[in-house]
Amino acid sequence: MKWPEMAANWGRHRKTGLDLAVFVKMISMLMVGSVMFFVAFGVLGFIHAKYATTTPSSSMKGMAASVSSQFFMDMMGMEVPGMARGDGFTFSQANVASFLFAMLTDLSPHDPKTLLAREVPGMAQDRPVVLTSPSGTSDGPLDYGPKGGVIGGDKVGEAGTITANPQFPDPQGPSLPESEPAAEPPKTAGKNVAFIYQTHNQESYLPELPGVTDPDKAYDPEKNVTLVGLRLAQMLEKEGIGAVHSNKNYPAIEPNFNYNYSYKYSFKTLQEASVAHPDLKFYFDIHRDSQRRDKTTIKLNGQDYAQVYFIIGGKNKHWQANHDFAEQIHRALEQKYPGVSKGIYAKGGEGNGLYNQQFSPNTVLIEVGGVDNTLEECYRTVDALAVAIAEVINNVEKVDAPAGPEEDAKQG
Repeated sequence: MKWPEMAANWGRHRKTGLDLAVFVKMISMLMVGSVMFFVAFGVLGFIHAKYATTTPSSSMKGMAASVSSQFFMDMMGMEVPGMARGDGFTFSQANVASFLFAMLTDLSPHDPKTLLAREVPGMAQDRPVVLTSPSGTSDGPLDYGPKGGVIGGDKVGEAGTITANPQFPDPQGPSLPESEPAAEPPKTAGKNVAFIYQTHNQESYLPELPGVTDPDKAYDPEKNVTLVGLRLAQMLEKEGIGAVHSNKNYPAIEPNFNYNYSYKYSFKTLQEASVAHPDLKFYFDIHRDSQRRDKTTIKLNGQDYAQVYFIIGGKNKHWQANHDFAEQIHRALEQKYPGVSKGIYAKGGEGNGLYNQQFSPNTVLIEVGGVDNTLEECYRTVDALAVAIAEVINNVEKVDAPAGPEEDAKQG
């Protein structure tokens, strides 16, 4: 009897087994790697939130707040059946490719300006990252420098000076209505504690410049943001806060003036003011934003107010202290005049990134209004801002005040 023969191709089965083992090993490594990544990401996030003092523009708080609502809707659409995807789907191949290209090169395929921004003076923007916003989705500030030849020439204006306790009326600035009460005696015990200055002192407003329609030409040696800073100093005096104001005009006093060195010029002003007035403790740099009217104006009680942005320098390693100071003012303003503040933003990428805020933890840059606001709207805003700042300063002064006889007796 002849038995049938059976032959098995063990080589083929062995190869299949090896392939399966490699596949299982790869899947296992990916799973373990993913778990380790998310664990490490969570630990690093916790450490960053608790201990880090690095630039705020790198924080997830800023990133999450700056992502559009469409981004989250498209994320949900990937998981929820039936949710329609529009033509501008966030995770389309074109959008993902553009995102990766911009992340790797810092250039935007949709914005040719980014190809030249780093090389051409005045074109670079310091990209803002929202830290605090009353609505959660505010339009960030814009910062465009002046066009060539706008500042300087035959008309540069007066040099300016540093003035303590500016009062109403002032021939160079705004005046209070006759019904306004006189300034109160300083609550800061006769000390001048607040300093107001303007780094970009010739930033102006189009409605105040007849015949000028180009936002990049909204600069003037006389009608400019310096008047807004003066109004703030005068209103702080009215609130009982001893104030000092600088109306220094850097294009007029700095030889070979260069707009890109503006913060170096104003830093010298900070030093000069601090030497002349040793009680100074709070510093406010007043600017004008480059956004248009629809993004810088709000109506309250039938009146138009220019909105404000608080700007924090992300390159300052102690930025958190400046942010805390700005947030106190933002909250006080939001409580009394909701919507006037557009929030607190950090700038730490391109541009200056310090904004002289390394000088003191109680230093903040405030942008009042945009190119289309009027001085009247800005004055109305700084009147409200002065009330908020006075509240914060008075609270800080109470905390820092030395204990009197009664407190000493209680502690004894």
